Amino acid sequence: MVRLTRIYTRGGDKGQTSLGDGSRVHKHALRVAAYGTVDEANAVLGLARLHTGAAADAPVLVEADAMLARIQNDLFDLGADLCTPETENPPYPPLRIVDIQVDRLESEIDRMNAELAPLNSFILPGGRPAAAWLHQARTVARRAEREMTELALTETVGAPALKYINRLSDHLFVLGRWLNDKGAADVLWVPGLTRG
Repeated sequence: MVRLTRIYTRGGDKGQTSLGDGSRVHKHALRVAAYGTVDEANAVLGLARLHTGAAADAPVLVEADAMLARIQNDLFDLGADLCTPETENPPYPPLRIVDIQVDRLESEIDRMNAELAPLNSFILPGGRPAAAWLHQARTVARRAEREMTELALTETVGAPALKYINRLSDHLFVLGRWLNDKGAADVLWVPGLTRG
């Protein structure tokens, strides 16, 4: 368990931070950027949940909120995974993303997508408030994925972690459509609309 008794330590005042294994790196290191972007995606999901949470009166919003709650917890797991470089025989087993978390996302995507009409156009971020925030979270998740795949060029990043972040943006896209009245409230892109 995590126990925080002090919020500031002054340990990062010179531009470095500690990773999960105790090693020190610059705050602009790619590993730190990757788990920082995962944290940013999680914060945007918190904003989306303002529109799906306890005050929600529709079953679809309650179900969406439960999915988002699980995803937010997963994103902390992903941050912990990325924060701790992979080493042989670590003294304490680090928390890692596992395939069952990816499988759950895929199952939820398939179930929601089966209720959606096929797309005939790309969609613009918008529609209902929760859907708009999910599109924002989706773009942040894609940035996290770019940073994670770049990190994986020089350091080990677990395959389940890479799969999870890839599947997450798909999940958020489908969930946004699902919350947009199963696609009926989607805002469709009209190519060349403003060209005159």
